[in-house]
Amino acid sequence: MKKLGFGLMRLPTLEPRNPSAIDLSKVVPLVDLYLSSGFSYFDTAYYYHGEKSEAAFRAAVAERWPRERYTITDKLPIYEKPEEREFLPIFNEKLPVMQLKEKEDMERIFNEQREKCGVEYFDYYLLHNVGGKNYQHTEAVHAFEFLVQRKAEGRVKHIGLSYHDNAELLETILKRHPEIEYVQLQLNYLDWEDCAIQSHRCYNVCKRYGKPVIVMEPIKGGSLAVLPEEAEKLLKAHNPCASAASWAIRYAASLENVMIVLSGMSSMEQVADNIGYMQDFHALDAEERAVLDQVVALLRKTNTIGCTGCHYCTDGGPQQIPIPEIFKLYNNYMKFPKTQDHVALNYYGNVTSGRGNAASCVGCGQCEEHCPQRLEIPKLLKEVSRELQKL
Repeated sequence: MKKLGFGLMRLPTLEPRNPSAIDLSKVVPLVDLYLSSGFSYFDTAYYYHGEKSEAAFRAAVAERWPRERYTITDKLPIYEKPEEREFLPIFNEKLPVMQLKEKEDMERIFNEQREKCGVEYFDYYLLHNVGGKNYQHTEAVHAFEFLVQRKAEGRVKHIGLSYHDNAELLETILKRHPEIEYVQLQLNYLDWEDCAIQSHRCYNVCKRYGKPVIVMEPIKGGSLAVLPEEAEKLLKAHNPCASAASWAIRYAASLENVMIVLSGMSSMEQVADNIGYMQDFHALDAEERAVLDQVVALLRKTNTIGCTGCHYCTDGGPQQIPIPEIFKLYNNYMKFPKTQDHVALNYYGNVTSGRGNAASCVGCGQCEEHCPQRLEIPKLLKEVSRELQKL
């Protein structure tokens, strides 16, 4: 199987602020080009695109292509008990609103997912966002046992988990659950040695336990596709034809224990670019790795926020602050302060129109609890607010 996977989390939409309004007329050409080029792996989840990602997969892929031509991964949403939370999200692309209390809840969701995706079985099925309180709840509702049963019935071919937490807990989970066959990790060249994300350490745990890795966020939510000018020059000096995104995806795909690298492709240009260098994949050589080391050193000098735009943090907050959008504008301004000051101000007004702004944060902490990047979001919002007030 080729190493490039199609992540169905950032599909083209008809309305900028409505992730559920997927533009199927644009999705179909993307998946057709991807499949016709010999690639096959798709990744979706229950709450991607406001519960519409699975249905989009069915319409664009399952109803149009033979079953043997594609591989589909879906995820069982896990959530802690509502009484343990001060605020409950009313909608989120990933975190579920409902509480999984017992086997019947999991069976209902699983069957709904098969119906939405239009398949009799999933090639890969994983527990979604296992870590912290989510892991405790996973054990409490016997979700691991549920996956094992679905595999025994033939409704799932392979079982795994997606993970956003530290290496120690991951080792505990894999030691306790040898039935897990693979792990989905956030992994990219900027987060590789990050002490909060712990990509390298988690990767090593998977390797030690013989669990292949599926990579999510190889471009860090698009951050590594648009680099500061100095970093971009370093890459272009070595290979003028290679996109910044290609460096990031090839970095992840070059690791020996990586099975698939997911890319959330939303345009024909992105699909064509990815296919171009992943069709006949060549791992990074020592010289290319040295170039990326220089890029990492430059990026660490830039005072930006490590937000990937996953939107785990946004729903349920009392002020309805568009946190990822605000952080993205702030990062763009910090990378290019001489040219992006007016742009930051204009777009800041647009993205916060009718919603809370950075200064609206009341410090409830519900956003921080769900951030896979371990960002101190309330503190960062205050910093962003102070910085933008200077413009």
